[in-house]
Amino acid sequence: MSVPEPTAGAARSSGADRWRCSEFRSRLPALVGASVDSEPSRDRLAHDSNPHAFQTASPVRVYVLAGGWTVTLPYLLFHVLFVLPPLALVLARRPALSARRWLLSTVGIGLMTTVAVLYTTPWDNVLIERGVWWYGDGAVVARLWAAPVGEYLFFVFQTVLTGTWLYHVDFDPTPEPGDLDAVPRVVGALAWLALAGVGAACLLVFGQRWTYLGAILVWAAPIVALQWAVGGTYLLRAWRPWVAGVGVPTLYLWAVDRVAIGIGIWTISDEFSSGFELLGLPVEEALFFLVTNLLVVYGLVLFEWVMARWA
Repeated sequence: MSVPEPTAGAARSSGADRWRCSEFRSRLPALVGASVDSEPSRDRLAHDSNPHAFQTASPVRVYVLAGGWTVTLPYLLFHVLFVLPPLALVLARRPALSARRWLLSTVGIGLMTTVAVLYTTPWDNVLIERGVWWYGDGAVVARLWAAPVGEYLFFVFQTVLTGTWLYHVDFDPTPEPGDLDAVPRVVGALAWLALAGVGAACLLVFGQRWTYLGAILVWAAPIVALQWAVGGTYLLRAWRPWVAGVGVPTLYLWAVDRVAIGIGIWTISDEFSSGFELLGLPVEEALFFLVTNLLVVYGLVLFEWVMARWA
């Protein structure tokens, strides 16, 4: 996101204005924990010759009176500003659940969070190493493997946010006699396996610009296919709660992802993405948040449904 260059009138500010601007600039990193540079960093200059460098992006530009400088929001501060507030809100208002369902929801969200971290970590790090996306100067405080610590926190925060929101929406996990009918389960599983096949074609046939899209489909679609094979008929019967459970956090995460890309916390490679956008967001990013929230919500509703069948 760019702010226009200062006008000639703004550049002719008084000496006092320039002094206040310099004082604000000197205090800005301490106030927001951001990096402040008046000149391009070595990492950004290196990006001209190496477009896959991890520490490169176009940070948000802030101009105040007598001059301009760059400010990159750290990944961890991004969580504080955009992810933790809605998470705190949904956690603060406890859903009206029975003691048994409260226990199951806690166990289920814990399981989904563990699976999300373990299953997403290798996939995420391989794509970062490939150069499918990278991070802005000053955005990364520390890394584990190739991914920033903030990335692992995102796995946790998103799962807990979406899972807790689902229980505010609430759903009925009570089994019914027709829930094991084969046709919806088979059709749903085959449809998602077909999407996995499309993903494989993106990776192996269609060319490099389809890498990110193909990686998402190959990684996520087989798991969703398994979920439909287990409980697709129930998912089809009780579709309203999970649609609301997926839809609201997905729309919110689309918005904050658009902000993060706009201010340069991370940048999606043009070389490995299709170039198609949804409301200014790369379609791959939109698909990623949609399918990850589907995985969480399907996992939680099917966990309770299976436990109810065993009860």
